[in-house]
Amino acid sequence: MEETDIDQSPVTFESLAGAFFRLKTLYHKMSLIRLSRHNSSSFALLTRRLHGASSDETVSSSSSSSRLRDHYNFQPPPPPLSPSSVDPVKKKKPPKPQYRPPSSLEGVKKMHSSLPFDFRFSYTESSSRVRPIGLREPKYSPFGPDRLNREWTGVCAPAVDPKVETVDGVEDPKLEEKRRREREKIQGPPLTEAERKFLVELCQRNKTKRQINLGRDGLTHNMLNDIYNHWKHAEAVRVKCLGVPTLDMKNVIFHLEDKTYGQVVSKHCGTLVLYRGRNYDPKKRPKIPLMLWKPHEPVYPRLIKTTIDGLSIEETKAMRKKGLAVPALTKLAKNGYYGSLVSMVRDAFLVSELVRIDCLGLEKKDYKKIGAKLRDLVPCILVTFDKEQVVIWRGKDYKPAEEDEGEFPPSFIHHGEAQGL
Repeated sequence: MEETDIDQSPVTFESLAGAFFRLKTLYHKMSLIRLSRHNSSSFALLTRRLHGASSDETVSSSSSSSRLRDHYNFQPPPPPLSPSSVDPVKKKKPPKPQYRPPSSLEGVKKMHSSLPFDFRFSYTESSSRVRPIGLREPKYSPFGPDRLNREWTGVCAPAVDPKVETVDGVEDPKLEEKRRREREKIQGPPLTEAERKFLVELCQRNKTKRQINLGRDGLTHNMLNDIYNHWKHAEAVRVKCLGVPTLDMKNVIFHLEDKTYGQVVSKHCGTLVLYRGRNYDPKKRPKIPLMLWKPHEPVYPRLIKTTIDGLSIEETKAMRKKGLAVPALTKLAKNGYYGSLVSMVRDAFLVSELVRIDCLGLEKKDYKKIGAKLRDLVPCILVTFDKEQVVIWRGKDYKPAEEDEGEFPPSFIHHGEAQGL
């Protein structure tokens, strides 16, 4: 038997590796052909896997961007709303309520006041003895509509008959007696001289700043409420008077004591000290309704007539021309103290029948009020107000008037005599 020749060459690693690679390549080709023939879906899945391996690099880049977004806390803006998602019907704002003044609000209670005197805007600059001839406005109450149980007549709010239809403003005499009894009850025993000096010392300018300023309108209605507010913290209050009311200080003192039930314990020029009384209780103070605005003054008769009583037209013109040429008795300062003017005019009438007072710089209504007060206090006859001058005539049958100390309130006269005033 013949022996065949067998290649006895040594087997190397390179030859084995090459053979293995050729077999593997052949196996893959045959499997791809077989899959393509029997299952096309598996072939598509395999191709996607091959493509996914190539997209690993893009995935890594997107993950890095998400990490940056998380680091800087970036919130993308919301997508714009489509026109269909917006509500076409806009909500309208509720209409603004119509303005109503405080005096016409509902639920305002009417105030009932039992004070025994007629309410006026000014108690010292108005008089119930002079009747007005007309009104400048309708009878609108300065206390507000339906806020007070008193009717406004155009001049005052009377305390007796709220249905009064005239503008006389005459006060009931029974009310004065009622005020006197109430004042005596609050004042109690009279003050001693030591107590009076102590109160005056407490009201000095270097001791306290509590002060009531009384100007050209005089003692007004709302000023009563200010006085009661000061009396809650002090027994006495200082009242500083300037301007037209100082021409008649007796009238100012009378109304201060009559309307507040207080007592004037000191007077120095235009400075008064008003004491509240021994039995005064701040918790039982009277309720004073406040005026919301200043009412218009009514129309009064003319102060200067065309002709002076007892003289003809030619004599009246000659007297007015002569009066403006007379040397001025004094020149009044604006908002000054005129307490000595009445006595000066009376003394001047002893030597001259005409007196001229220079009121240059004063308001027209101020020197007209001064002329009206001089006519009643001196007494005298008004001649003219031309060129801001007050010219007065003593009359044909002039008799010097004597000083009547009884016009001062009794409480003040007693203290005035003790001080030598």
